[in-house]
Amino acid sequence: MNRKIIADLHNHTTESDGEFTPEELIKNAKSMGLKAIAVTDHDTLKGLKTAVQAGEQLGMDVIPGVEISICFKKSFFTGTLHLLGYFSSDRLYDTNWMTRMDQMLARGRGEALVRARIGEINQYFGPGGKTPLLSRPMEFDDIERLSRNATRRHFALALTENFGITDRETITRILGNESPAYLPSGIKLADVRGILREKGMFCALAHPAAGSFPGPGHYKEVLPPLNIVLQILPEFIEAGIHGLEVYYPGHTKAQQEDLKVLAEKHGLIITGGSDCHDGTDRPMGTEGLTESEYTIFKAAFL
Repeated sequence: MNRKIIADLHNHTTESDGEFTPEELIKNAKSMGLKAIAVTDHDTLKGLKTAVQAGEQLGMDVIPGVEISICFKKSFFTGTLHLLGYFSSDRLYDTNWMTRMDQMLARGRGEALVRARIGEINQYFGPGGKTPLLSRPMEFDDIERLSRNATRRHFALALTENFGITDRETITRILGNESPAYLPSGIKLADVRGILREKGMFCALAHPAAGSFPGPGHYKEVLPPLNIVLQILPEFIEAGIHGLEVYYPGHTKAQQEDLKVLAEKHGLIITGGSDCHDGTDRPMGTEGLTESEYTIFKAAFL
C-alpha cells in the first residue's frame, strides 16, 4: 500500500545549494498538496524567517531547520555525516540563541575551508600536481562565484563548468572521501552536544543508508556505506540525538525496514524527507512522513 506523504522534512533552498528560493520552495510544497515542510539548508539559518512567513501566508506548516555537517577523522572513516536539526519558529526571534547557532555552524565551513580544499586539490590534481587532471590551477573565484556557502556540489559544478570535467568517476576521484585531497567539512560532534540537549531542539541522523544505495544516483553522492555509519551511531546516540531519517529517496525499501527496527531499538523517532535541491534530479515530495508519523514527530519537540 502506498504511503500518503503529507510532510517533507528535508529540503534545500538558494541559501545553500538548492535551486528554489525559500518562498518558491514553500509555494511548490503548497501546490503539491503537502501540509508541512521543513527547510534544512546546509549549515545556515538564513532564509528561515522568510520561509516561515511564506508558510503563514499560504497556510503551510513550515518547520525551521538546518542540516549540520559533522566531521570525523577515524582510522576507518574520514569524512562528514549530517544531522538534521529542527526547532520552533520562536527560536528565530531569540537573538542570543541564533547568534550561538550561527557561531557554531560557521566553524564548519567558510572561506578558510574552501581555500584549504582548493590548495589540496591543486597539490594533487593541478597541472603540477602528483596526478594532473586540471588544465589550470583551481582558484578561489571558481568556487566563490557559485556560492558564498560552498558545498561539494559547488566544487563539482566548478569542475564541470570551468574545467570541462563531466565524467562522474573523475569528479568523485577529485572530490570523494577517498581522494588524497579530501578535507572533511563540518564541526565536531562534541560541539553540538549542548544544542542537542536543549529543550525544543530535535536532531535526527540524516540519510544513514544512502551510501549503501545500489547503483548510481544523485542521492548516494560520496556518503559512507551503512556499516560505517553503524559504527559511529553509538556516538550520536550518546550525544543525544532524537531521531533517524528512515524515509529517504536513496534508501531501498529493505533498508527502510531495517532502519525502522534500528530506530525502535534505540528509542529514536522516525523522520523522512526528499532532500530536495531542484525540480528534476532531486525533487520535493519523493519521501516524507504520513500524517500519523508527522504527529509523533511534532509532539517530540513542539
